[in-house]
Amino acid sequence: MILDKFKLDGKVAIVTGSSTGLGQGMSIALSEAGADVVGVDYVPSKETASFIEAQGNKYLEIVANLLTIEPIQGILDKTISTFGRVDILVNNAGIIRREDAINFKEKDWDDVMDLNAKTVFFFSQAVARKYIEQGTGGKIINIASMLSFQGGIRVPSYTASKSAVMGLTRLLANEWAKYKINVNAIAPGYMATNNTAELRADRERSEEILDRIPAGRWGTPEDVKGAAVFLASSASDYVNGYTVAVDGGWLAR
Repeated sequence: MILDKFKLDGKVAIVTGSSTGLGQGMSIALSEAGADVVGVDYVPSKETASFIEAQGNKYLEIVANLLTIEPIQGILDKTISTFGRVDILVNNAGIIRREDAINFKEKDWDDVMDLNAKTVFFFSQAVARKYIEQGTGGKIINIASMLSFQGGIRVPSYTASKSAVMGLTRLLANEWAKYKINVNAIAPGYMATNNTAELRADRERSEEILDRIPAGRWGTPEDVKGAAVFLASSASDYVNGYTVAVDGGWLAR
């Protein structure tokens, strides 16, 4: 039955940025599909844990700051020591800094690039090595953006990092498909999360954005859950190197 291919029973997923927003939504979705979840964030993710544990599923919370790649191996080691394996990685953790390009600071460039691009690559590398060692293949889901496709304004390092995410998704898919590793990305549209709080508070800018979205509303973490489960499951075994837009029709406009 086709619905069986979407089940994640017995799978173990690592989700970064799991405490709120899209990371929380995808963590819950993967758990609802049957996976055990390792949630990684720089703050505790107690709410995410409570949702998942209320379903009777397992959730391992790891507090780590992914602005550097130093915690990655420890996160992977703790995952393996707890669950014995890893099958899914969701590189969701990310930050944004807003400023006119003419005034943009080096620190705001480096912080965003380090978390949004460098950590994504090296976390993917570490997990791919484990997939190859396990001999089981696996899934990697990167979180791209509308600014993987477009330039945007006042977010130079974010645009650069999310363009890098889409490019890396293609490259890693090319290199690792032979190991039965699928690397894909989700490009959320304008979502009602912490990253867009400043935009949503700007009434004029918010109206401009909503006027362009055919769906006529900001997206929510609920909207991304289906794409996450699909790309994490065997239903997507022949999908590789692709970035799926979950944007209410923004890019079609």
